[in-house]
Amino acid sequence: MSAGKLRVNVFDLVAAISRVVDMMSPAVGNHHMQVAYLAYRLSEELNLPMDKRYELFTAGALHDIGAFSLQERLDLLEFEDTKPGRHSIAGSLILRKFKPFASIAKLIQFHHVPWQNGQGSLHHGEPVPLGSHLLHLADRTAVKISKDKPILSQVRGICEAISSLKGEAFVPEHVDALMNLAKREYIWLEIISDSTEAILRRSVGFHAREFTINELVDFSRLICQLIDFKSEFTATHSSGVAATSVFLSKLAGFSRYERRMIQIAAYLHDLGKLAIPSEILEKQDKLTEDEWFIMRSHVYHTYQTLEPFEALGVINSWGALHQERLNGTGYPFGYKEDELPLGSRIIAVADVFTALTENRPYRQGMDRKAALEVLHSMADNGELDNNLVHIVATHYDEMNEIRDSAQKQAIREYDVFQKSLNR
Repeated sequence: MSAGKLRVNVFDLVAAISRVVDMMSPAVGNHHMQVAYLAYRLSEELNLPMDKRYELFTAGALHDIGAFSLQERLDLLEFEDTKPGRHSIAGSLILRKFKPFASIAKLIQFHHVPWQNGQGSLHHGEPVPLGSHLLHLADRTAVKISKDKPILSQVRGICEAISSLKGEAFVPEHVDALMNLAKREYIWLEIISDSTEAILRRSVGFHAREFTINELVDFSRLICQLIDFKSEFTATHSSGVAATSVFLSKLAGFSRYERRMIQIAAYLHDLGKLAIPSEILEKQDKLTEDEWFIMRSHVYHTYQTLEPFEALGVINSWGALHQERLNGTGYPFGYKEDELPLGSRIIAVADVFTALTENRPYRQGMDRKAALEVLHSMADNGELDNNLVHIVATHYDEMNEIRDSAQKQAIREYDVFQKSLNR
């Protein structure tokens, strides 16, 4: 591995995001990977170029990431979807900022546009890629699959439902390709298999590639916005944690490269919140016990999602352990001081600092005196690193200004996102 680069498998990155988003509810199941599977098989049947097949797999695996609430995800599982537009635009707006995903963002943006006998080749005057229509077909086919009946007994009914909308909702050539696939029993057995992801990994054949550290920062920033934009209450949180983590790590003696690594870890520290419904994230009343345990699970989901990536091991240990405490009272592992690296301690302090000082729609952030009282109390109780809290106290004003600046930039980006979404 060359200096400044990390070798990460693109397939695994996409599959990891897909997996954590589908953890939102058992009702959602393996929907993203099922759509990715069907989109890829349809692209094979249509003999599309290999790069188009890769794009359709990726778009299928990420197509509903802009659906932030559980209710929205459940609504999209209805065959006759009535609110198709908002989540498609939301996902597209975020994904297009990451250059390698720009073409995928376009496929996702239009993946609910009906064909309408050719009129669907344009949407509000903008060309709609044929790949979007193929993705639409794969998505609508997947939602017709019931968990309550043997899959092979459902094939005829699914084909009849899709065929009845040939030309109206779906491109005729795409429907013909699906009908050809439908004759092969293994297609249906693979789509409901627990091994769908493994089957796709063999079929798609993505190769590992080297990402520069800057590319990984951009990718983690994309994930950060997916997390934070789920709720106006947390719309800038990860940006604040990242900025203060980098500042604190510099004062703690981290190298420039290590500071980039901790920036990535901080952007990803709440990755598991992609599995938490926005209904819980946005709740202003006290969470019920069940809701609190669902919320707590996000840190384990972060760890579990990043754990397979050997190249991201350090980043995972720093970001996913931010709720651990030096005295062993944290979660999810209950690690103690000698098990927690400095990077994770830095993000833990930055996370608490940001949560205390940032403004939320329902309350103002704490002032200097109140915030430092909490931080010193947590250090005295053996929860946070005392040396790092001392650094915060010494450089409080500068650190708070850095947090505030980063979060103001994030709120500007969030406002642009919301305005684009509500056009």
